[in-house]
Amino acid sequence: MRRSFRGSKPPSSAVKELKINERILAPQVVVIDDENNNLGVISRPEALAMARAKDLDLVEVSPLVEPPICKIMDYGSYKYQKEKQERKHKAKQKTAETKTIKVSSRISNHDLNLRIEQAKRFLSDGHKVRIELQLRGREHQHIDLAKEIINKIIVKTKEGLANKELKVEQEIKKLGSKLSAIIAL
Repeated sequence: MRRSFRGSKPPSSAVKELKINERILAPQVVVIDDENNNLGVISRPEALAMARAKDLDLVEVSPLVEPPICKIMDYGSYKYQKEKQERKHKAKQKTAETKTIKVSSRISNHDLNLRIEQAKRFLSDGHKVRIELQLRGREHQHIDLAKEIINKIIVKTKEGLANKELKVEQEIKKLGSKLSAIIAL
């Protein structure tokens, strides 16, 4: 079985890999110890010996300056903290999902009220709501009635969320045989 490696990239980790211990190539480095004290410019072997004496790693934190800045720290716990911070940051960036509510121009009052309650629930959960109305056959001649139904849903949803401001993100728009509008908090 052949594997193709063209265009494939190794999985990138969330944490940028830093040079540690013997991988640091600079002969002289600025050393910051584990208590954040600047120890000044020291030779690399001497800095490595200091790190090993404390059972820690010498990590190159700023490779672009001359001489590079290295810190004495536990690299494993540093990497874990960075990954944890990245996961937390990624979780906060969750985007609002758009939920769709489908209705027809012949919808009964009870079903309409159920759809309005469903829209309120979606909005209170932080989602956007797309109200979609499918036109069939001769219903295309009565687009004004379809627009009234969508407006009725928007108005009643606004009334149900009295303490919150409802925004209409997309006005009623006709796409083929569908009318749709998007609302959000």
